[in-house]
Amino acid sequence: MWVRFRIIMLIVFFGACGPKDPEPMGATATVFPKSQISSYIRRIYEDRKGNMWLGTTQDGVCRYDGNTLKYLSKKDGLAGVCIKAMVEDKAGNLWLATENGVSRYHGERFTNYTARDGLAGNDVFSMLFDRNGVLWVGTTNGVSRFDGATFTSFVLPGANTVSANPRFKAMAILAICEATNGDIWFGTGGSGVIRYNGITFTTYTEKDGLPNNSVWCIAQDRNDNIWFGTRGGGAASYNGKTFATFSEQDGLAGNNISDILMDKSGNIWFATSGRGVAKYDGNRFSTIKDQSGITENHVQCIFQDRSGRLWFGFSGGLFRLEKGVLVNVTKTGPWE
Repeated sequence: MWVRFRIIMLIVFFGACGPKDPEPMGATATVFPKSQISSYIRRIYEDRKGNMWLGTTQDGVCRYDGNTLKYLSKKDGLAGVCIKAMVEDKAGNLWLATENGVSRYHGERFTNYTARDGLAGNDVFSMLFDRNGVLWVGTTNGVSRFDGATFTSFVLPGANTVSANPRFKAMAILAICEATNGDIWFGTGGSGVIRYNGITFTTYTEKDGLPNNSVWCIAQDRNDNIWFGTRGGGAASYNGKTFATFSEQDGLAGNNISDILMDKSGNIWFATSGRGVAKYDGNRFSTIKDQSGITENHVQCIFQDRSGRLWFGFSGGLFRLEKGVLVNVTKTGPWE
């Protein structure tokens, strides 16, 4: 029976992660224990008030305020059921990226934006508030910017080089990151990464040393290196001149990287598909896996809260790292 359960989980995950979407969409929650917060925790965010927000694949968003867990979904006004990114504006409004546009949560109600409002597309994967307060929105059809009043399309002229087997259109923007120098980096579904310095664009692909042209996540370390997580090629860092690549052969847990986090101690964490979480301390990699049997170690996201605790969204539930061990956080906790 246990073997059958594990096989069902594998079928659900890989069946849902077809060529149209690298992360699970429309998976069936019944294969997971009902005590879990959701079948898939795709994004984790802590707002300025200390509320913890959990973006799921099919249950909308969950908010933990320190006492109770509250679900907000389409019936509450949320645009979609799948939360792929979350950011907070200067006024304290939470913005959520969904498969059906962007939702702004004012604390009591949602305001939704779709292609009819100027979004490049309704399937939104990434968002960023830059240092000037401009909201960048990455969709499967390109990028839009929001100036506080309207959305306008932002053309990326470098998005025209397609890898041999792209999982997305070349114009799909899966990740957006602003570097400390103000450059904005865009990770695409098949065209590598594009850097925008406010004036010009530069595109980097496998020809330039990137290990794979499908880039899921981007982050910057304390030494100003830009890191990229790819689909199938592992990770890479860029020092402004050259790329250094890291794969399973170098000790990285897996080559499918869905998220990267730079923690407050300078360690770099990588979420992998089916291989758990990898930590890089600057010299070597170590791997941490869920040993409970609840998941198949497909990790969707990584987050560090203001107190320094590390949280992980799995295909299977929410986990927190305690003394080097992953602790499953269910609907009833433990939260502390």
